[in-house]
Amino acid sequence: MKRITAIIRPEKMEPLKDALFAANISGMTISQVQGCGAQHGWKEYYRGSEVLLNMVPKVKFEIVTDDALVDKLVDLIVTTARTGEVGDGKIFISPVEDAVRIRTGERGAAAL
Repeated sequence: MKRITAIIRPEKMEPLKDALFAANISGMTISQVQGCGAQHGWKEYYRGSEVLLNMVPKVKFEIVTDDALVDKLVDLIVTTARTGEVGDGKIFISPVEDAVRIRTGERGAAAL
């Protein structure tokens, strides 16, 4: 099993969620997050003083899936979330040792 963590633009949340549902991926966690990277934020003025806001709002998707689906899901995320501009986000893939469904006690892929 693998965990796919995708950090994307907020305006891409609904299209990505719909694309994942269309691909029969129903188990996901979505969080509103803030971060900084190559986009570097922007400047605003507060009470006449310039303020650098370097934390940019993003959306984080977390999906745990079978190893065989990882490439398909990564391609789906890239295709759906890409604008071609700085700030499109990142995808991280990491191993998951085990999963447990609390209600039934099922473990591993059966718990997904």
